[in-house]
Amino acid sequence: MSVPLYQAKAEFFKTLGHPARIRILELLSERDHAVHELLDRIDIEPSSLSQQLAVLRRTSLVTSTRVGGEVVYSVSVPEVRDLLLAARRILSGIIAAQGELESELSPTAGS
Repeated sequence: MSVPLYQAKAEFFKTLGHPARIRILELLSERDHAVHELLDRIDIEPSSLSQQLAVLRRTSLVTSTRVGGEVVYSVSVPEVRDLLLAARRILSGIIAAQGELESELSPTAGS
């Protein structure tokens, strides 16, 4: 039995529902990173990073490759970058609209 598309989308967005996973995907959208590089760029414990990478691997959003003695991660779905950029644009628009609304509601507005 197949899963309805809306349900699959909900599961997909649940996968993205952790700040560390978003940051990992942002960094991997720029270029491939070894685990130690991710640790240098994300304020997270190594065990937590490992756990978050495992979630992203299980959902096939990232892949890992052993290069020498290191594990290097990469985004397996390039469209993730587009999704993250779209989220940035959406949030920027929301924040700008809230700022405009707050300035209109301010007691000093229009004085």
